[in-house]
Amino acid sequence: MNITITNATMTIEAEGSFLGSTVFTVEGHDVPYEITFFSKNGKDWDYSLHFFDESGDEDKMLLVDEYIEGDNDSFDDLLDAAIDTMPGEGE
Repeated sequence: MNITITNATMTIEAEGSFLGSTVFTVEGHDVPYEITFFSKNGKDWDYSLHFFDESGDEDKMLLVDEYIEGDNDSFDDLLDAAIDTMPGEGE
């Protein structure tokens, strides 16, 4: 699956948790996706995948979710894109 990252962000909330997101496109898919990340400690991550701007094909989104769930490198690339936007990261 060919993923292209178009935007990412990550912040540390007041209580010390991390909240971020990465917007990306997938070759052959009509609409972009956004994956939202959350972690209480910066090590164990929960995520939620959804369409970015407008709804699209749910079956394609489920395939993307399955791919991200099963491919640690792709998950890490999406997460790292968000982490790298934090001050002092990715420099």
